[in-house]
Amino acid sequence: MGLFGKSGSHPKDKVQDWIRKLRKEVMSIDRQIRNIEREEAKTRLVIKETAKLGDEDSCRILAKELINSKKTIDRLITSKARINSVIMVMNTQLANLKISGNLAKSSEVMKSMQGLISVPELAINMKQLSKEMIKAGIMEEMISETIDQLNESDGELSEEESKLLEKLLFDTTQGKMGNKIESVDSIITIKVKNQRK
Repeated sequence: MGLFGKSGSHPKDKVQDWIRKLRKEVMSIDRQIRNIEREEAKTRLVIKETAKLGDEDSCRILAKELINSKKTIDRLITSKARINSVIMVMNTQLANLKISGNLAKSSEVMKSMQGLISVPELAINMKQLSKEMIKAGIMEEMISETIDQLNESDGELSEEESKLLEKLLFDTTQGKMGNKIESVDSIITIKVKNQRK
């Protein structure tokens, strides 16, 4: 509380503080991605060494871990994109707040705006603005739903992931383990077709 019961922080300061915290989260996600990629490289080396010893079960387990780490990286990248979109929305809202504050301060601007814009045009613009605000609310719901989906735990590997596992084992162990599968592009194509259904 400031002097005479007024709060000391301005909305601009709050938004900038939130944006700063969100950017820290983005940097943290980047660090996590780099750490996972480093661990993937180490795991690939262990798979090669284990394949030389002929331990196929251990190689399969390690290859599954590689696939899980790829999924985790994909989720982190998605989360990072969503955080960046939230930052952009907050910046837009802050800019709108600045504009509305400036319009409220200047009655001359309001008078000139009334002279420039006819009432029917203003009504149309307000309807479009309300539609965009509704869309923003829908987008917020979509973001919360996808975050809930990301928090769900994963079960067994799907058929496409099993094929990817076999190909990964075959490529990483230079043909000593796993089965030679068609290219990963065809597996990804199958996955995209299944998602469209």
